[in-house]
Amino acid sequence: MSRLSVPNLETDTGPSGQIYAQIKRAVGSVPNAYTAIAAHSPAALKAMVTADAVLAGGSLPKRDQEIIKTVVSAVGGCDYCVAAHSHFAKLAGVKADALKQIRDGEPTGDAKYDVLIDFVRKLARSSGTVSDEDFAAIKAAGYSDAQLVEISLAFATIVFTNVFNRINDTDIDFPAVA
Repeated sequence: MSRLSVPNLETDTGPSGQIYAQIKRAVGSVPNAYTAIAAHSPAALKAMVTADAVLAGGSLPKRDQEIIKTVVSAVGGCDYCVAAHSHFAKLAGVKADALKQIRDGEPTGDAKYDVLIDFVRKLARSSGTVSDEDFAAIKAAGYSDAQLVEISLAFATIVFTNVFNRINDTDIDFPAVA
């Protein structure tokens, strides 16, 4: 059970309720993580929604964004985000077997995505500057300078929700991941 208290979504008319209503209109429901974040910091959730809008308007495909978020969540040990972004990755066209390979740190057989996955996994597991070899590999895979910025933004946003969900032990409201 989630650790932080969350108000009733249907009766909240304050800043949190306004954000809940906006998300509900956009996606049909409000994920438990977003509910808990907004209950205690509507501004934090607004920042997340704004960052996601920036990513949506960029050149990094949704599939790539969800792969990044799944990899970072798997490395970081956030069960909630692994379930959520595995679900969103499926909706973006990633096959179930490829998602399992991504979560397990195995190659998918898609050269471009395997470079992205390796790049993001190395970022999540290490510190310091990216090696020249890894930078050359991500560029050779076709990622532009602008997309490297967007990879960084996707990475940053998922780290926030990973950490929050690990603190909160947020109840998972997405399909279970085997």
